[in-house]
Amino acid sequence: MNSWNRRNFLKTSLAGCLAAACSPASGIFASSALQEAGRTRVALTTGNNRADIAFRSLLPFSDLLKQSIGNKMVILKPNNVSVNVQLASTHADTLEGILEFLRSINKLTNAVIAESAAGGPTFEGFSNFGYNRLAEKYNVRLVDLDREKSDVVHVFDEKDFRPHPVRVSSMLLDPGSFIVSVARMKTHDRVIATLSLKNIVLGAPVKDAGFTYGPGRKPGARNDKPIVHGSGIRGINYNIFALAGRLHPHLAVIDGFEGMEGNGPGNGTPVDHRICVASTDWLAADRVGIELMGIDFSKVGYLNYCAQANMGTASLESIEVLGERISGHRRKYRLHDNYNSQLEWMKPVNT
Repeated sequence: MNSWNRRNFLKTSLAGCLAAACSPASGIFASSALQEAGRTRVALTTGNNRADIAFRSLLPFSDLLKQSIGNKMVILKPNNVSVNVQLASTHADTLEGILEFLRSINKLTNAVIAESAAGGPTFEGFSNFGYNRLAEKYNVRLVDLDREKSDVVHVFDEKDFRPHPVRVSSMLLDPGSFIVSVARMKTHDRVIATLSLKNIVLGAPVKDAGFTYGPGRKPGARNDKPIVHGSGIRGINYNIFALAGRLHPHLAVIDGFEGMEGNGPGNGTPVDHRICVASTDWLAADRVGIELMGIDFSKVGYLNYCAQANMGTASLESIEVLGERISGHRRKYRLHDNYNSQLEWMKPVNT
């Protein structure tokens, strides 16, 4: 995508997709018109162009998204665990596909790309990963959530069973925001897999200016993200669930063009998967993502808690997958070396 101009992008990717979407008799998502009442729709696309499959994954939701966005600020929230390791972070091409889609439905005007990078200066990651090019091309603002207003929420800590205050982004809590989780399909070292929900919940806590892991940290600078981990496997799974009611995406886009397996979310190895998942039901999107990674859904604590609380659709029988079949793209991601210890949430608490 980096060497393509808009005309070539539209000519080779979008024009054909839009034509197919407008045709009542054909097109990759023609089956969406036949969906069963009450079933949740999740789009699954595949291809050799990352931006293109992100764009196409959103086509079935065009009318719904126009209505849902209205005049709200559209926040594209990438998942930048690192500010220098691309495999651990959201790719600019995925963002570009979404920005092109927003332009196609006339919802680009109020869009921003906003992040609080996990381990370093947010704008350093924006620069390293090519987001500045997107800001110029699409006239969107890049926002460092660490420099914006924050509110305080409270989370559980399994060591003392007490509430602990956490500073979280006011922008992500604002009911006037339409949040797009632009996640990457990755394994994890505490909750088995990180997809669209976790990107929002763990991305919302902010850190002080000057905080970084390693040399160069400003003395006294704090990072509130680890507080949400709750001092253990039970703590982090419960806290993600507990915060999901207030911190969740309105649109989930999960980039699996190149996933991460093994010791994610920062030190894993690439998986050439070439897929993208999207839905306006974040739990359904994450459920399909888990299936595509070959992971046993019953082992992912925070998503099971969300399913039990009816926060979305988690039953595959109640999900209509548009486009590709899950069975044709299911892979077996190698899990983190500490996988067995991540199942601690399933065990009774010793008293």
